[in-house]
This record gives sequence, C-alpha cells and structure tokens, in this order.
Amino acid sequence: MQTLNRRQFLKLAGVASALAALPRAVGAATTPARVVVVGGGFGGATAAKYIRMWGDNVQVTLVDTNATHISCILSNLVMTGALSMSRITLGYSALKTNHGVNVLQGRAVAIDGAGNTVTVSTASGNRVLPYDHLVLSPGIDFIAPPAGAWDANLTPHAWQAGAQTTLLKNQLAAMRNGDLFVMTVPKSPYRCPPGPYERACVAADYLKRKGRVGAKVIVLDANASIQAEPVAFGEAFNVTHAGMIEYVPNATVQSVVSSTRSIVTSARTVNNAKVLNFIPNQKAGAIAAGLPLNAQGFVPVNPLTYGVAGYPNIHVIGDACAVPASDNKAVPKSGHMANSEAKVCADAIVRALAGEAPDDNVTTNSACYSPITARTASWLSANYNYGDIYDAAGNVKGKGMHRVDLGEADIIGGDNYEDMFTWADSLFADSFM
Repeated sequence: MQTLNRRQFLKLAGVASALAALPRAVGAATTPARVVVVGGGFGGATAAKYIRMWGDNVQVTLVDTNATHISCILSNLVMTGALSMSRITLGYSALKTNHGVNVLQGRAVAIDGAGNTVTVSTASGNRVLPYDHLVLSPGIDFIAPPAGAWDANLTPHAWQAGAQTTLLKNQLAAMRNGDLFVMTVPKSPYRCPPGPYERACVAADYLKRKGRVGAKVIVLDANASIQAEPVAFGEAFNVTHAGMIEYVPNATVQSVVSSTRSIVTSARTVNNAKVLNFIPNQKAGAIAAGLPLNAQGFVPVNPLTYGVAGYPNIHVIGDACAVPASDNKAVPKSGHMANSEAKVCADAIVRALAGEAPDDNVTTNSACYSPITARTASWLSANYNYGDIYDAAGNVKGKGMHRVDLGEADIIGGDNYEDMFTWADSLFADSFM
C-alpha cells in the first residue's frame, strides 16, 4: 500500500479538489435546461454549484427543508464544546450570488418520473418544479428499533447535526462521577463509518478532562469489528482511552426504552444509563423511497452518472445511494465522498445535455480526519477508481468502483488535529462557496 505523510496527504486532498474544479472538455447545452437538486448537504450543494459552473445556461434550483446546512463534519467537537454550532453552519448565499443557483426552502414530497416534475411543499403551499434532470441528495432516514419506546428527544442520535447535537452536548455536560455514556454503532452501511468511534473517543476525553471519576463510555457495535480506521481506533480504545471506553462488538439492538435510558442488545443490556446515544440503522432519505432500493434500503446507481435504473433523468448521490464496489471495499457514505460523487454526476449531466456520453475515466476520493482527544487526531484517504470490481475470491464480478488506499496517519498527533480544520474548511468552501 502506498503511504503518505500528513503533509503529502493534505496537499493531495487540495490538489484533488482543484483538479475537480476544472471542467472537462465538454460542449455547453445548446438550449436552456432545468436541473432540480433536492438536498442541500455536501452532495446537493456541490452538484448545484458545479452544474452551474460547467453548464453555461443550465438553470439549477436547489431545494432544501432548511435555510442553512449544519455539517456533521466536526459536529462531535460541538458536542464536547470545543466548537460552536455557528462554526459548522453553512449557508447558501454564495451559491446564489457567485453561481446563480436558485435556492428554494421547502420539502420535496413527490416525484413524477414520467412527467419529469418534483413537488415541493413550501411555507406558501406546494410548488411543482419541472426538470430535465433531477439530482437527489436527501441523506439518510432512520430505521426504528424493533421494540421498546424510542424518543429521540430523550435519547438523541445526533446523526443529523443541529438540535440533536445540542441535546447530546447538554446530556454529556450533565454527567457526573460514575455515570455511563452508552452509544450504539448501527449496522453497516451507515453515514460516516468512523463517526461513532470518533464520538466515543472525544466523549471519553471530555469526561477525563472534566475529572468525572469512574465515568465510562460503552460502545455497543452492531458490527463484528470496528468499521473504519481499526488500527487508530483500536489504539485509541485500548491505549489512549484505556479503562474509559468499553467496546462491545456484535451488539444488535433489540429494544430501546428512552424514558429509562435502557437498551437491550444481543451482546449486552444496560439499564438507567446517564446518556443513551442510540444511533439507529439507516436507509435512504424518504424522497428516494419510490425508486428501486437494495436490501439495505439504499438506491443502486451507475457510478458513471449516478443514474437510477429505469429513470434515465434521475440521479442519486451521497448517503442515499449504493455504489457497486469490490467486496470489503465499499464506497463510504461521507460528506467528502458526497462532494466527490456530486462532481462526477454534474459532469455527466452537462455531457448528457450536450448529447455526449459520460466519461468512463472516473475516480472519486474519500478522505477524513478523526479527532481522538481535544488536541490530537488521525486521518486516512482512499481513491475509488472505476473499472473491474472483485468478489471476495478475487474474481471479476462486474464494473464499479475499486478502492485504492492512499495512506493513513502513522501517529495520532497534534499536527493532524490542526490540519483537520484546513481539510474541513477546504471541503466547506468547495461545496458552499
């Protein structure tokens, strides 16, 4: 595996973003076209921006329920009080001013695939938007626990940043000596594979720094092992936060009772936790439910266009999509990946409007930093190249995205922590400015 030091990694991430900002040699659409983008997170905002940049006279409307987007990236540091909510709140004004994107606040409630329209519920009533291409980036919805009485206002998930983050922050701050912070890791695939382990680390670090004697973080993982950065998080759990974090694998959630902050899993039962951070299993956002779904509830897509089988003008990007990939090398659901997928999708749409075939020389990238303490972090990066993909035995099983690992942090250090903000701010700017 090729390895990179942190400076090389940061430089590569910046170069990748710069190259992605350059339009390929495509012809502009000869007649005005309308593209509607649903979902204003990293995927949707990036798609709207780059279609406008590359599409000349293409009209783009971005639809989102909220007036701003609150980033899940860095949100665990809001939970610990290291950052303010305003630090991760991203607006759409630059997309309007700098790129001419029309922004409509409302909730997409229905798609007419045959009629090429999407209905949006707004404060002033329903609006029907016609489109030539529709891009869906609706993020995730939750799959409720099989039994019990889960109330997200009592036992927050904080897996959609904002009010939920504040609830969890307040609950963590209220912990005292001997209290338990119990959290779950959903069954893969889910949004941001390293996110739950990162949260466990910064919660444990917070409790240590506050002197909460005997307080503990219990991680109930529905998976058989740590799903991302296993070396870094294994060291964090067993060395950095030894005695503060208890990791329990194969813990499938069977019931949650929020009123008593109690949870039953196949591996462990905990009653009367001080904090119960239940992160449910996940599926594609609701507006995508009428499209073809895989067994996990996500939308299979063509990675050259992010198009959906049977719906030639509908594209799904980000957390809601399922990208064909080599076994054990799944394309992660993350903000950075959504940004990368959005550019491939934008290019494919501009090409299609010009009567051209999609590019088949496609690479996406996933990179992330994960805070481990209040002063240290780890990182990793991988490219996903379009071409042959392989089954577990190494045989070609079709076409899709094959992961090539670029590198990961050789140490958990303070320089990584500082570079994390450079990475995040670059991604924020590339998507929303």
